[in-house]
Amino acid sequence: MQRLGVIVNPIAGMGGRVGLKGTDGPAILARARELGAEPVSGARAARALAELRRLGPAVLAAPGSMGEQACAAAGLACEVVETGEATGAAATRAAARAMLGGGVDLLIFAGGDGTARDVLAEVGTQLPILGIPTGVKMHSAVFAQNPAAAGRVAAAFLEGRAATQEAEVMDLDEDALRQGRVSARLHGVARVPQERALMQAGKSGAAIPDEAALEALARRMVTEMQPGRLYLLGCGTTMRRIKRALGFAGTLMGVDVALDGRLLAADVTEAQILRLLDQAPATAILGVTGGQGFLLGRGNQQFSPAVLRRLGRENLVVVAGQQKLAALDPACLHVDTGEAALDAELAGYIAIRTAPDRSAMLRIAA
Repeated sequence: MQRLGVIVNPIAGMGGRVGLKGTDGPAILARARELGAEPVSGARAARALAELRRLGPAVLAAPGSMGEQACAAAGLACEVVETGEATGAAATRAAARAMLGGGVDLLIFAGGDGTARDVLAEVGTQLPILGIPTGVKMHSAVFAQNPAAAGRVAAAFLEGRAATQEAEVMDLDEDALRQGRVSARLHGVARVPQERALMQAGKSGAAIPDEAALEALARRMVTEMQPGRLYLLGCGTTMRRIKRALGFAGTLMGVDVALDGRLLAADVTEAQILRLLDQAPATAILGVTGGQGFLLGRGNQQFSPAVLRRLGRENLVVVAGQQKLAALDPACLHVDTGEAALDAELAGYIAIRTAPDRSAMLRIAA
């Protein structure tokens, strides 16, 4: 019988919808809770684990909200390992050590880049790992595209249908992000199941030749903005070009709202967006995560299912450099909103603006 290790970071992703870029550190977690943030990782982990119920693997899980509860919700019996800590990085590392010593064949964890970094620090390349994407920052190539995909990848590996390959573990400095700077670091290489169609790629930057076209496009889009209409501008360097064309610096890794050519609200939360949508019609302008092809669910969780349903697919505008799109492999886009039904509704071809008078059609994968 194959043995599976399960670790859940119970606070991963809580900062997303409230615009906090992550939940590293007790002060940021406290602020997230003050803003009404709720845990999301346990439910997402349970969705992934439910895909494994038919296999009935032997499961070692971290205690309580760090894994045991998600296993119970998915209908998987588990043996609980001791961590010595209730939650946190130290508990994650202790659980990873216990699972390495317990001879698990695959360690599946729910979290973001910080959790991946903690797991890697203990198991290195000795043990294959797989990430269920539940954090705010997920630039590492160890994550599946969504929770259900993570479960299918794990099943393929446990059934001997998937080999392993090397994948980079990256992490961004959250404090630097809050100051408008991107500071990424490679923490190492992990072994992950080789299921290309279901795994996300590592984050990559935009190619330099795209810059002139995107600068011109940003200026054109500003002239096209309608009076009295809200423009929800997503995160990333492509969106920052539009913000600067409007005359403000904007938030690099956050959502800003413009109205009538000026900044109306900076670094907004899900709740703030919903209140603004009561006041005026709106368009959301989104970038594409380089190398991964994600539109939603990677660092822009403020665009929650509630927000997206209020907006409607017809009010989503996508902007990306032509070379960034050409580098996507496979050549499609992805969404991970947290609701499978909504992901399916968003699937299909969508126009992507690449220059003032150019656009490309790309498919959002179901």
